Amino acid sequence: MNPLRIVIVSPALADANNGNWQTARRWQRLLQPQQVRIVRQWPDAQADGDGVMLALHARRSADSIQAWHARHGQRGLGLVLTGTDLYRDIAHDTQAQRSLTLAHSLVVLQGLGVQSLPSEHQAKARVIFQSTGTRQTLAKTSRHLRVLMVGHLRDEKDPLTLMAAARLLPAGSGIRIDHIGAPLDAALGQAAQATQAQCPHYRWLGAVPHAQTLQRIQRAHLLVHCSRMEGGAHVLMEAICSGTPVMASRIDGNVGLLGTDYAGYFEPGDAHGLAEQLLACRNTTRGPALMAELERQCALRAPLFDPQAERAALQRWVQVLSA
Repeated sequence: MNPLRIVIVSPALADANNGNWQTARRWQRLLQPQQVRIVRQWPDAQADGDGVMLALHARRSADSIQAWHARHGQRGLGLVLTGTDLYRDIAHDTQAQRSLTLAHSLVVLQGLGVQSLPSEHQAKARVIFQSTGTRQTLAKTSRHLRVLMVGHLRDEKDPLTLMAAARLLPAGSGIRIDHIGAPLDAALGQAAQATQAQCPHYRWLGAVPHAQTLQRIQRAHLLVHCSRMEGGAHVLMEAICSGTPVMASRIDGNVGLLGTDYAGYFEPGDAHGLAEQLLACRNTTRGPALMAELERQCALRAPLFDPQAERAALQRWVQVLSA
């Protein structure tokens, strides 16, 4: 019997180095020893013999999804829903809606994703949590609270809320903010430069290689995640599995990873609320107990993001698609 051939369609490849690419590359590794390749568009020169398609993004991979369905029908056709799919596109974009209908099976990347799908498609959806390796918690300075945000500067990540919170922090608060991310939106890059010039406790570091970003996560006291919409942010898992607790916007994509009772939420776009949470973490009276509680809750979630759990879930999904 010939080995199963799997094609992953990702609208972003290595040059983008974004969440879609990281998911595609990790799944390629986890699905070995099966033959897996990653393409931006299907069909390509190697399309003959493909038995399963895993398409990332309902709207941006719509042409490939339709081409597969025209050749194979629903058999083998799996669709992974991103944050912009779940919380924007499937509500009004006809191509994204058609992708939902054509796919044999759907995957969401966090626990609340299924309920955001139209009711007629929820039965064919499953949750697969993304994974990351466990990393040692590195030594953290006691001189100040080191806060880190990681995410390219674009509207969905809402970097302006972090910048506004930085402006609200007193100069002597003992809180230092590092902000990693390429300026995909030039205006947001300019805003980061202006904030850095006016707030000595805020540093915009621009794009940073992944290995160095991981080290900064390990050394941070707290990772802040301000997104307006998320399918399931991998950086949250990287922080949790590095022993670095998270402060996150209360959106489905974050709550679906961290749990409904997590103590480290602020409302989306609420710079005042974020600044108050950061000051509470630094407070000499309340801070140690709050940080300990965030660390405890994050440690309880860490097993969800184990690579072997993701590998097993992926293998089960591929078996269903290839049956």
